[in-house]
Amino acid sequence: MPSIAAVQPLHVAAWIELQQQTHAAPTVKARLAAIRQLFDWLVTGQVVPVNPASSVRGPSHAVKQGKTPVLSPEEARALIDCIEVTTIAGMRDRALVAIMVYSFARIGAVLGMKVDDVYTQQRRLWVRLREKGGKGHAMPCHHNLETYLTAYIDGAGLDADPKGPLFRTLGRSKGRPLTRTPLPQASAYLMIRRRAAAAGIATKLSNHSFRATGITAYLKNGGTPEKAAQMANHVSTRTTQLYDGRREELSLDEVERIRV
Repeated sequence: MPSIAAVQPLHVAAWIELQQQTHAAPTVKARLAAIRQLFDWLVTGQVVPVNPASSVRGPSHAVKQGKTPVLSPEEARALIDCIEVTTIAGMRDRALVAIMVYSFARIGAVLGMKVDDVYTQQRRLWVRLREKGGKGHAMPCHHNLETYLTAYIDGAGLDADPKGPLFRTLGRSKGRPLTRTPLPQASAYLMIRRRAAAAGIATKLSNHSFRATGITAYLKNGGTPEKAAQMANHVSTRTTQLYDGRREELSLDEVERIRV
């Protein structure tokens, strides 16, 4: 093809057909979205007159139930209680797990927090989160979360560095003090797997598992999908429902009725 300006909807549609032969529908849809964004940028820059991908439709793909592993409230409680808090690392890890459970926060938003994103308002501790797209979102702390965050911040002396990252890596020197480097998501995942194994939890958890665990526990205790979506900073309750693990519990209960 002589130029990118010569790309037509037919070419994009043919490329999508080829992609579907080797990739799953969600991957193809994500790639089509990327192509659309690229050509939108080229149209804005007057490189091409129109977006040839705008009229191309990707493969249909509907998700009605999420695949994120969810812990029962008892398992989540056991994991949190299993974390030793005699060290800075333990206080950090307990606070990190708790903030995902009690605020329904994404791991990226949690690890992006600064120390001064934990603040007092109306005699209650609040957390300030920056979700996808840079959207600001504030949540009051559950009393357990308030206890864990206060213990971590005071124990690590983080008040002296309000603009520094809240969750940090550990240094290599004696005592493993906190550095000023934000904790990477990969390190958070390894920590969660290690803590889960120590608590005897066999479920293969992800960083999102605690978000799903908190939402499920909230809904089981009479919370509404609308309020859960607001707390999780979801645009639609349909997204929140993907984190609702109550359907899996219902299925297990029904399976046990097969008494053979």
